[in-house]
Amino acid sequence: MQVLTEIIFLLKKELLLEWRQKYAIGGILLYVISTVFIVYISTGEIRPPVWNILFWIIVLFASVNAVVKSFVQENSQRQLYYYQLAHPIAIILSKMLYNIGLLFMLTVLSYLAMTLVYESPIKRVGLFWLTIFLGSVGFSITFTFVSAIASKADNSSTLMAILTFPIVIPILGTLMMLSANALGLIQDTAYVKDIYTLIAIDGILLGLAIILFPFLWRD
Repeated sequence: MQVLTEIIFLLKKELLLEWRQKYAIGGILLYVISTVFIVYISTGEIRPPVWNILFWIIVLFASVNAVVKSFVQENSQRQLYYYQLAHPIAIILSKMLYNIGLLFMLTVLSYLAMTLVYESPIKRVGLFWLTIFLGSVGFSITFTFVSAIASKADNSSTLMAILTFPIVIPILGTLMMLSANALGLIQDTAYVKDIYTLIAIDGILLGLAIILFPFLWRD
């Protein structure tokens, strides 16, 4: 119960800090819109398979830019202050929950921006939105925990890129398979297995983060 109270308090703190630093979220939104615009003026009309690939590339890099600041931007004095006040599990879960909401918003914005310049090729709307949500959860868990690890190193940006790449590839591959099914590019009746696979990956990463983060936090 105490951990839940701490999570709610830390979520309010994250929202307050984000509201005070509007330039950070504004820069990410500008990145998404400008990237979609550049793709549009460079390619013109695109086929659904290309739309699917470009969409997840934009979402991936926007997610990295959004979540990389989770722990990297916090100095050692602030981390020591949090260490004295809150349980480490409350800290990691609050950041993950906040980043899930942030990444879901960015993914929806990317979809709206793509729909604005291209005709939406989605055939199965429910499956597509489920894929977006699961993708937001997977990216949030992965990038938040890797950001916590990278914040302990000197060259944090390089370390985050190295650690994230092998983890995010299976998530991204599964997301593209599910969205391809939602776009009608493939007729895979076993897409439910892909959903379960993605949920299993997210669950494993979440379990590892909960187990390992307290040891990392004490360092």
